[in-house]
Amino acid sequence: MNHLFFVAVATGIFSGTTISVKAQTNVNIERFADRVPPKKSPKFIDNIEMKPEASNNVVIVADEKAASHESNVNTPSVTKAGFVGNIEQCSHLQFKYAMMMDREVESIANYPLYSFIEEWWGTRYQYGGSDKNGIDCSAFTGKLLSDVFGANVPRTAKEQYDVSEKLAIEDLQEGDLVFFNTRGGVSHVGLYLGNNYFVHSSTNAGVTISSLEDGYYQKKFISGGRISATVSKVE
Repeated sequence: MNHLFFVAVATGIFSGTTISVKAQTNVNIERFADRVPPKKSPKFIDNIEMKPEASNNVVIVADEKAASHESNVNTPSVTKAGFVGNIEQCSHLQFKYAMMMDREVESIANYPLYSFIEEWWGTRYQYGGSDKNGIDCSAFTGKLLSDVFGANVPRTAKEQYDVSEKLAIEDLQEGDLVFFNTRGGVSHVGLYLGNNYFVHSSTNAGVTISSLEDGYYQKKFISGGRISATVSKVE
């Protein structure tokens, strides 16, 4: 009888121990799970974040030399004439500016334009300036139009406004000018990129990209302007 009692007590002890261990294990698992950081999308290209499902089979190609290494792949290569037209083989500039302006990567297709913006990005604003030490809004649009689109325009925002065909916001296309009244009359100019975004030399941020939907620029907007064929071309 004593023997049976011992066995029963021993069984109860080990049974209780087993229950206790399982309970503690579950608690530890829950605590460990709380410490596991949530999975994040991979970050690249100056803190631009891409979702995993959008990054499958992406090959970053920045120039023609890099593209030549993919000659056995039946996809377009990057040339100075323009970006590629599909997600499988894209330039980092396409990703960067597409994310910045909430546009499809394939829509960022003008390589010279975005290379120019990248080169001048963050250059400080300087009234009357026209180089990397400082540049004002009209000098920036004038140089951009000359280098990228091959068109000569007058020096000031007012003069550029005078020689351009006037456009409403809904009629703007990439490469058109956008004019603003920031201190009386036509006093600021930028170049339209698409999806209501434009690049300009801002007094606060230097060369940057802003939105026409921003409250400040909505109030200050005068009109768009398209440089016509009558404007002289750079030879």
